[in-house]
Amino acid sequence: MHPAEHRALRELRIFGTQLESHWEQLGRKLSGPEAALLVAGAADARLLLAELDALAGARDLPTRPSAAMSGRLTSARPMAPDHLLERNQALRYALLDVRHCVTLLAYAAALAGTRGDEELRTTLAGWQERLERHERAVRDAVLALGAHPDAAVAPAIPTVPGRIGHRIASGGGALGEWIDRRATARRSS
Repeated sequence: MHPAEHRALRELRIFGTQLESHWEQLGRKLSGPEAALLVAGAADARLLLAELDALAGARDLPTRPSAAMSGRLTSARPMAPDHLLERNQALRYALLDVRHCVTLLAYAAALAGTRGDEELRTTLAGWQERLERHERAVRDAVLALGAHPDAAVAPAIPTVPGRIGHRIASGGGALGEWIDRRATARRSS
């Protein structure tokens, strides 16, 4: 197996684990219809990881040891905790988890195909399609929030710490809007 393929599968272990963990946690904390979409996506990510372990094991290819270490150092999304985010922001950031995995699956499938490993290629391509369905569902939910701006900017996590974090972040957003207005006013003068 080419090192590029090994690295892609190891990254898939890292980012698949982050997808499963983040979507599960956010889905359990979020209220509203998007919560079930995230929990379902997390469940599929768990299944993907189990199948990835079996595929890697059949090829005598360990992906867990270095993934466990590397996963602490990298993320597909900004490091802002969901408690500080608006509902739309938390969901858009969650989309970065799945988009990264979908791209990695397509890349790894292409690498497996160049080596003639049809079993690995078709399995990875199948998971790519499966995760793309979750991506579309969550993206559609985010776009639907555009018709409900008050719900879009509500705290992502409707708990007391979530509301406090959201107020702090909203204050930072308001400061940025004030700075933008001042800069525009200076240019107009």
